[in-house]
Amino acid sequence: MFCIKYVMAEKTAMPTLLLDEIDTGVSGEVAIKLGKLMKAMSARHQIIAISHLPQIAAKGDTHYFVYKDNSASKAISSIKLLRADERVEEIAKMIGGDKPSKVALENAQELLTQ
Repeated sequence: MFCIKYVMAEKTAMPTLLLDEIDTGVSGEVAIKLGKLMKAMSARHQIIAISHLPQIAAKGDTHYFVYKDNSASKAISSIKLLRADERVEEIAKMIGGDKPSKVALENAQELLTQ
């Protein structure tokens, strides 16, 4: 699906592309390459990507965290723009779970600088 979107974006006047978990089923080196392709596309199009992969999240210029509050009788979804330090923390959580280790934090920082 990403390949189709990539080709179509070059052939049509699409100012914004919404990619909802376009990276499902990929990981590792493929995810890194997919992130680089998405980054290249962002030079000509606004890309809004929903992803659970740290390799993809690290390629974005801006990172939002979407979450649900289930404390009331009705769940409420919210969104938060992350600061640079919060971004490292969230990417580290994608790598190592809710309580990321020092290594996961270092890996997150490395992904952000690639």
